Amino acid sequence: MSSAPQTTTTNETRMMNFRVWRGDANGGAFVEYSVEVTPGMVVLDCIHKIQAEQAQDLACRWNCKAGKCGSCSAEINGKPSLMCMTRMDTLPKDETVMVEPMQAFPILRDLVTDVSWNYEVKKKIKPFKPRAPDNADGTWTTYQVDVERAQEFRKCIECFLCQDVCHVLRDHHKHDEFIGPRFLVFTAALEMNPLDTEDRIADLKAIIEKMK
Repeated sequence: MSSAPQTTTTNETRMMNFRVWRGDANGGAFVEYSVEVTPGMVVLDCIHKIQAEQAQDLACRWNCKAGKCGSCSAEINGKPSLMCMTRMDTLPKDETVMVEPMQAFPILRDLVTDVSWNYEVKKKIKPFKPRAPDNADGTWTTYQVDVERAQEFRKCIECFLCQDVCHVLRDHHKHDEFIGPRFLVFTAALEMNPLDTEDRIADLKAIIEKMK
């Protein structure tokens, strides 16, 4: 039986060791830092603290710090995660915290990767194409059950962590042949929209054929 991850519930301030990947597309290495961790901190707070006190040139991407924008995606102890949503008190307090960039995309510098490929993929997916209005005033009649069917698919913040864990992209680097799970979900959301009339099935079948 596997045991649950060790956590700390104390309110004490403590020192924790970090190993942060530093480098660029030409190569790099992990650099060790020691950080004073106070209650309530998340990994992104610690990265900011390292930037402020020890490595002003450390590059990382972030924006909202609230799990809404998906900008601060990285790998923490080998697990693709949002740095702003990974609380320090959920990590083993006596172990070094390893932070590195996502592995499915080209590295720009330090923790920042080039995720522009995802936006190019999105442009290739046929956009929403509504049917003619149902009513004389130019509006449509939709039912709640149809709205709810596609609602879950629209919660994606495009952090691209699902792309990072996809072995087709991460391990086999078949970016030219496979759009990844994010855009399969995006396509499904469009297909499930009760107003949409576009047909994207042929495009998905073509992707599958390319992978055979």
